Amino acid sequence: MITDSQKDLLKASKVLVTGGAGFIGSNLCEKLLEFGAEVTCLDNFATGHKHNIEPFLENPNFHFIEGDIRNLETCIKATKNQDFVLHEAALGSVPRSINDPITSNDVNVSGFLNMLVASRDNSIKRFVYAASSSTYGDSENLPKVEDVIGKPLSPYAITKYVNELYANIFNKSYGLNTIGLRYFNVFGRRQDPNGAYAAVIPKFVMQLMRKESPVINGDGTYSRDFTYIDNVVQMNLLCLTTDNKQALNEVYNTAVGDRTNLKELTHLLKQNLAQYDSDISRVEIKHGPNRPGDIPHSLASVEKAKKLLNYNPTHRIEDGLKEATHWYWDNL
Repeated sequence: MITDSQKDLLKASKVLVTGGAGFIGSNLCEKLLEFGAEVTCLDNFATGHKHNIEPFLENPNFHFIEGDIRNLETCIKATKNQDFVLHEAALGSVPRSINDPITSNDVNVSGFLNMLVASRDNSIKRFVYAASSSTYGDSENLPKVEDVIGKPLSPYAITKYVNELYANIFNKSYGLNTIGLRYFNVFGRRQDPNGAYAAVIPKFVMQLMRKESPVINGDGTYSRDFTYIDNVVQMNLLCLTTDNKQALNEVYNTAVGDRTNLKELTHLLKQNLAQYDSDISRVEIKHGPNRPGDIPHSLASVEKAKKLLNYNPTHRIEDGLKEATHWYWDNL
């Protein structure tokens, strides 16, 4: 958990959030501003939205740069006079990367390298970046432990693994302190339910609210370590502010340490949404083919984060879904 001294450090800090108009990035901006940090948001609105940052625009501690991480000059401008970087800008989605591997690589690898170079050149104190559980690839070990990975199963997974390799080299070669966070199926407020590559929870919520039948890929037994946004925000802030030198230049699972299969997930979604409209409980759930590049099961060990960062997840899936469905009901 975040201590008072860590909050004081944030209050005195300047933090760049790339992808700050996106789902995770905007939640990070919000919490940083709440703690009194000076926040700069860099986004090109490829997947983020202006409405996510509109509440912050009148805050004198919030600054916005519209730009693309694929442009090195933009990255250098954005990192100037900053203390820390939270790098969330990326093109997510396994299917997107399979359909268009070149653009995913341009953003997730070339853009990432630009941000590392700019952070090095502008003497950033700590570079915390969004890694991915997709890095575990075809490893069947459960729970997933940080130092045991398999072969990647998609172009997206390759890009995220390359990020970890580059971060490690920039620490060894240039002394840039980095921390990678392997996100496990993050969900919560502001996650976009629209588009071809929408994540399963917001997509299913929107469909259920419309009385449309969600389609589960496969028989519903595939399981994930669904992680509520507040747990992810906590991890990022712990990484920015920890005074434990052993915690730096590592990668961490960012998860809860529990798994839920898709059948259970849809049941919980229907149960939560039926509190607002009882007809939702009668919406039929359909099944389709398994999706290419998907792994059957994902479950994280969070022991490393607990030990080195004092991480303590505050929301299990039931708590997170309750808050998320309430937010979607009020905002969709």
